[in-house]
Amino acid sequence: NQPVFSSFTEESHDNPIWNDHVALGKWADLFLIAPATSNTISAMVHAKCNNLLIATYLSCSCPVYVAPAMDLDMYAHPANQENIEQLVRLGNKVLPVGEGFLASGLYGKGRMLEPDEMIEYIISDLKSKLPLNGKTVLITAGPTYEPIDPVRFIGNRSSGKMGFALAEEALRLGAGVILITGPSHLKASPSIERHDVFTADEM
Repeated sequence: NQPVFSSFTEESHDNPIWNDHVALGKWADLFLIAPATSNTISAMVHAKCNNLLIATYLSCSCPVYVAPAMDLDMYAHPANQENIEQLVRLGNKVLPVGEGFLASGLYGKGRMLEPDEMIEYIISDLKSKLPLNGKTVLITAGPTYEPIDPVRFIGNRSSGKMGFALAEEALRLGAGVILITGPSHLKASPSIERHDVFTADEM
């Protein structure tokens, strides 16, 4: 239910509307150009600002990811390889291409990655810059219950909130998180490896 912008202006009830490429570029937290054709890559490198895409790219200040898509010989051409290298030198992130059947019917490198592959690549790249990337953090949280008999127990009023908050923050900073928690109604992110226990010995 979002509009698709494809030109600098468009008509709405006979009134021209300017699609503000500067506002679009500043609004984005991350810019993915997919597919990035040979023509688009060349225009990016040489700042050939002749369409809304390149104007928005030149106006943005967020990380830019580029997913090339072209035929195998076109992708391998020295001119395109030089442009791709220049994109990287300019600070852009160029995704690898896939290998398979192409629009020409030939088989080789040049396919745009599948959407889920692109997302996986971008998430991995963003996580690699986080301070706890590659670390594993073990956190205990919540109360313990020491049973007296099948009905009664000795426990404490720990809510577990601090431990859960630390676990979420460690996850946000890129760590793999293992959370061992006593009885608690609190929810943890699905990416956190959670172990529920009851007694101090179990913890």
